[in-house]
Order: sequence, then structure tokens, then C-alpha cells
Amino acid sequence: MSRKSQPRGKEPMTRSGKDRLVTGTATRASDFVFDEKVAGVFDDMVSRSVPFYREVQHMVLELAREFRLPGSRVYDLGCSTGTTLLSLAASLDGIEAFVGYDNSQPMLDKAAAKLKALSVKQRVELRLADLMDPALAIKRASVVTMCWTLQFIRPMERLELLRRVCQGMLPGGAFIVIDKVLNDDPTTNNVFIKLYYDFKRRNGYSDEEIVRKREALENVLIPYRMDENLKMFRQAGFATAETFFRWYNFAGFVCLKA
Repeated sequence: MSRKSQPRGKEPMTRSGKDRLVTGTATRASDFVFDEKVAGVFDDMVSRSVPFYREVQHMVLELAREFRLPGSRVYDLGCSTGTTLLSLAASLDGIEAFVGYDNSQPMLDKAAAKLKALSVKQRVELRLADLMDPALAIKRASVVTMCWTLQFIRPMERLELLRRVCQGMLPGGAFIVIDKVLNDDPTTNNVFIKLYYDFKRRNGYSDEEIVRKREALENVLIPYRMDENLKMFRQAGFATAETFFRWYNFAGFVCLKA
């Protein structure tokens, strides 16, 4: 396993419109899909909606450097516009291929546009796929990332997906997950959600936008408690599951295959 220190990788250049998707619209839960409109503002959306977005991206990169194995493959499940995947591809050497899966063609189109500006095209594969498709291939992986994606997988299907991820990984590899989480205690859970909405207000979202985005995601984004996530990772076959990041109702996990 290579643990040699590497220089900080540069994030791919991104061009994204301003997220004003729900302003003045009658948004319903079924309205939130990762279509062309969402893809067009996605980078702005996550940078303003996800706490410590840039720092968490760098933490993912640091962890990937520690656990990558020469000649192995790196996967990003739910790669969206490619920010994480392309950062890894620009920074990690000795990797056979970097593979990004997403079920939204508009998101992959954005990722492909970013990829054109990088010198790693021959090592990056962008694939349209449903993550729950049994034919989805994960082979000889030393690093698999899943950033703000697991929360969108139907609860009854999550363990099956994680088992397939674990089976496709090399011993000593790392599965890195970032997700929203719930708390056992309803009082602190409500406080954390309130403080998260304050964070979004500080980043320019109006109360109307916050409420409508919450309604749009209500039946789409389903978070688990911390203990539920950790138990599920171990049930999937990972020998170690630890928390490396926590901010109110967001958490990062690193899971290692024995």
C-alpha cells in the first residue's frame, strides 16, 4: 500500500449557473430529479448547501491517497458532475482507471465537459447506470467513494448495494461515504436541522427556497441515524467503519475491507 505524501490536487474548473430552481414555482417531492435544470446549477447548489464542501472534498482526497493500491481501480458512485472523481484522477498516480457511475445523463454531460480540460482523459470512464443494477461492475477497487448519494438509495436496497461494493474491493481498500444523518434524540435533531437552515440562509437561500427544497426532497432523500449507518457498513462486510467528519446533521464515514 502506498502512503507517500502527494501534493494537493487542483479541483477541476466548474461553470455552474446560480441555483434558483424552486423560486416562484410550485415544487412537489416528485419535482426533484437530476435533470438538465438541476445539472446546470448543481455545482452552485452543493457549494451553498453542503457544509464544509471544499474541505470535505479534500478530506476524501487525503483518505484516498492513504488507501489507494497501485494498479487498482477507483470508483465514484453517484459521481454527478464529476468534482470528486476528477479531483481524484488528477491527484492519484498508479491507478489503472477512475470510473464514475451516475443515473443522470445531464450530470454525466457536465462531468464530460470538465474532463476535456484535464490531461487524464484516458484513465477516466463516465458510465450511465442505475446503482442498483446487478450488472453494475465494481472490480479490483482500492477506493470507492459515495458522496451525498447513499441517502438517495431506497432504504430496502442499501445493504445489498453495499455488499456488492465490498465484494468488488481489494483487501485493505477504503469505502468513503458522505451523507446526511439523523440523531437519536428528537430535540437535538430538530436543533441541528434549524442550524443547517441557518447555514443555507447565510449562503443566500431564502426561506421560500429552503421550504420548497425540503418539500421536494422529503420522499427522495432519506437519511439514517449514525448507528444505523455504522451497523449497515459492518453487515455489508467491512471490518472497520469509522466517522472522520461530523457537522450537525452531516457525517463522513471511512469503511475498510479486511
